[in-house]
Amino acid sequence: MLGIIGGTGLYNVDWMEVLDSRIVGTPFGEPSAHLSFGKVGDEDIVFLPRHGESHQFLPSEVNYRANIWALKSVGVKRVISFSATGSLREEIKPGEFALPSQYFDFVKDGRPKSFFGDGLVAHITSAEPVCTILRNQIFSSGQTLKLPIHNNLTYACVDGPRLGTRAESFFMRDAAKCDLVGMTNIPEAFLAREAQMCYSTVAIPTDYDCWMDDPSQHVTVPQLLKRYSESLDSAMELLKHTIQNHDHQQKCECHSSLEGALMFDSTILRGGHKIMMDVLLA
Repeated sequence: MLGIIGGTGLYNVDWMEVLDSRIVGTPFGEPSAHLSFGKVGDEDIVFLPRHGESHQFLPSEVNYRANIWALKSVGVKRVISFSATGSLREEIKPGEFALPSQYFDFVKDGRPKSFFGDGLVAHITSAEPVCTILRNQIFSSGQTLKLPIHNNLTYACVDGPRLGTRAESFFMRDAAKCDLVGMTNIPEAFLAREAQMCYSTVAIPTDYDCWMDDPSQHVTVPQLLKRYSESLDSAMELLKHTIQNHDHQQKCECHSSLEGALMFDSTILRGGHKIMMDVLLA
């Protein structure tokens, strides 16, 4: 089963046949919105808008743990998310598609970043935080469709909601060597890894953040919304092609990412700890 997390401007998937829609309770509270269950061809799909159905949650207010746990609890094994970002590279133009393979975590706003704690200790490896197989399948679909798409990039995640300073933009671009800047993929990507799910995001650069000398290229909310909206049709074309052409049979190490990470015996757990681990290990 494939989960789709919609970013800014993507609050439903019009071309998906919706069979059911419901709130899924989690040990971490309610997810951002109802989960919409449907099919695309033979593929079972679950859709969830990250910021809520009317974009009512700031990046720091999104209940990332509830979102990922809810998707995993209903059987989702792979997640494709969509994210509006700023481009830190001139060659990655607004309106194109960008696939991160790495993250630089600049988030310091206190958003919970792990399912573990409260007596359960685990340390997952995040050396490769994105599913290589899923990311390359998306990239291959983009190439087949002749869409402008960039692969194997580094995404800097910041707190928001404010937009960055020029000093911050230059630091992420020059010192940290990042290619994109956004506000939501952390902790989403790391939680998906803790849940043993394949995860890849399709970033849609809407601007050049604020590192360029030309102020007209600096990020603004109207510009962000306009360019993201203009890219959505192509983004959905990319998603449909990926769904219809991916290889279900490929085995992926993402589904065993908790092996060797747990500092406790999961077989002797009881109560809420057992419920949580039963879902994460499924």
